[in-house]
Parts: sequence; structure tokens; C-alpha cells
Amino acid sequence: MAIFLPNIPHFPEILFDILKAGAVAVNCNPVYTPPERARMGGFHCFLGVLPWYHSFGITVALLSATASGSRLVCIPDPRAGNPPFTEVLKAVQTYKPTIMPAVPTIFVAFTNHFKLNEYDLSSLMGCFSGGAPLPPEVCRQFEEKTGSVIFEGYGLTETSPVISANPTNPKTRKIGSIGFPLPGTDVKILDLVDPTIEKPRGEDGEIAACGPQVMKGYWKRPDANDEVFVSLEGKRYFLTGDIGHIDKDGYILITDRKKDMIIVGGFNVYPREVEDILYTHPKMELCAVIGVPLPKSGESVKAFIKLKEGQTATEAEIMDFCKENMAGYKRPRQIKFKDIIPVSNIGKVLRRVLRDEES
Repeated sequence: MAIFLPNIPHFPEILFDILKAGAVAVNCNPVYTPPERARMGGFHCFLGVLPWYHSFGITVALLSATASGSRLVCIPDPRAGNPPFTEVLKAVQTYKPTIMPAVPTIFVAFTNHFKLNEYDLSSLMGCFSGGAPLPPEVCRQFEEKTGSVIFEGYGLTETSPVISANPTNPKTRKIGSIGFPLPGTDVKILDLVDPTIEKPRGEDGEIAACGPQVMKGYWKRPDANDEVFVSLEGKRYFLTGDIGHIDKDGYILITDRKKDMIIVGGFNVYPREVEDILYTHPKMELCAVIGVPLPKSGESVKAFIKLKEGQTATEAEIMDFCKENMAGYKRPRQIKFKDIIPVSNIGKVLRRVLRDEES
């Protein structure tokens, strides 16, 4: 079911300033409508596949469409249809949206829908990706099949929610990165043990942000605030809990969530790195990697895999693929095939649920 909202001609002037700042930050011409053009009624049509009670959905879909005077197609349940996600494909063909903010699992679903070629998705010009790291292979496949361009943004509810974004220009965009900080935002990479120490460029650490969009703090929880804020050079930085680094060109790259890091024989293994490689397997639809405790000490890597419709594979086949493409300590020691991998209401893979199932 799709609910269609027409152009909205009037909106608060303050939203123009927010929109302009975002447009400058991500170098988004011609994908993003500049405020001057928005005043004339809006050119774009947003596809609302994200729930609006989540910070990503309300800002990048609902408020962005409102601020730019654009049309908005509301999709109450993007998974609707037989097979799942069929109704949202029909909505794209019917309403011809140009912009789609979504999480990686939505792009995975589009790419692997076996009836994808039956629908005209050529209206899609630009897609925002957020909520979780976007595997490069998923990005490439989606763009190849739809002709759209995906650019990643990054942030948290505590940062209202955007900290950085990748340029939309294919020549300057770097797939796999989250681009550059938004105007007025400062990002540092801090030591995982001592957050008062800034890491050199290229080295992994915890991503910390300072800017006008960062929250003042958790309501009546000074203890929690002490855990997530650090003062550096007279500024107050929010510790995101994400591990990443800044490369030689200034692009920010996320390695993984700090709490999801796996320790294998004294080495750090980041689930995202293993998952990105698994996504290059031609039979892979969705995967998730966690650490499982060993009997004596340490952890081992376990991969949960959902295969594409109609595909079959053996554990030995996946193990051989990993052996050819990963360092020994990073390779999954256990493979479990699943028909359903748990995701949140916005479509983010829930590794914690898988960990709970294994405990």
C-alpha cells in the first residue's frame, strides 16, 4: 500500500538552511533540489520506505521532502507483496520517485528480487544509504541494475542524525566510505583505550564528533554522559561507539561497531570486513557475522547466511570461498544457513539477536 502526498508549497524557512548545509556538504547537484528551486514547488519525489518514528526516516525522508517542497510516497510496509518487496517495486513504477533514503537491507532486497527486471525503476536518480554500513558489492549491484547512484551518510540518533556524507558525484564519491563531515562538524579518530589521544591518519580508532547537531546529553543521566563525551582542545566530542579511520584523501571509513569487534587469537576481527567479502559470493543475499566464545578463552567467527532465492550451497563451499579470500584468523569457523536473518524495524541486521541465540 502506498499513500501519496502532493507537493507542499509552504514550510519553515529554517529548514532551507538545513537543506542548504546538507547540499553543500555532499556536493549533491543535480540529484538534490537546491532551496531556490524548492521554493517553486519542488522537482523531486521521495520514496518513504523508512519508518518516520526513526531519526533517519523522519529527517532524510519526511523533513527533506517537506523542506524541498517535494512529493513524498509513503510506504507503510516495504516488505509487502508476494514475494516480499513486490509492492514497493510497483510503487516505484507507478509514482516514479527520484530519491530513496534506505538501509542496506532494502538495497539487498531490491537487487535480489527475482522479478526486478519486470519493473521500471529508471526514475530513481539518487539514493541515501544509512543505518548500517553498505557493503560495496551491494552498492555496485544496485546501481548496475537501477541506474541510480547511492551515497552513504553517517550519524546516530544522538547526532540528529547526520555527521557526514559521501559526495553524489561519481567521480569524487568513494564507495565504502561515509565521505566528509558536514559544515560546522568536526570529526576525530580517538584511541580505543584512552579517548583523549587522537590517532594518526589511516589508523583505526573510535569515531568522535563535535557539532551543532550533537545532543547536549542523555536526559537526567550524568553517568551515561560521562561515558560518551570527552573534551579535547576546548571542544566537547561525542564518542559514537563506531570504529573507523580517515584515509589519506580525508574520507571517513567505518570499520565496525566497537561492541561487535571479535578477538581471535589476540587479533581484532571486524564483522563488517568479513561480511563485505561474503557479499561478493554470487549466491549470497544476506549475511551477518558474530563472535562466539570458545570453551577456554577467546572467540571464533561464525557466519549466518541467507542464500538468494533458488540457490543452494554447502558449508564446505562457503568455507573454501573464505579460504581463498580471507586471512586465516578472519575466516568463519562455523557457517549456519538461515531462511531469515533478524532485522530491526528499519531493516538493520540485528547481530545482538544472533548472539543471544548462541548464548
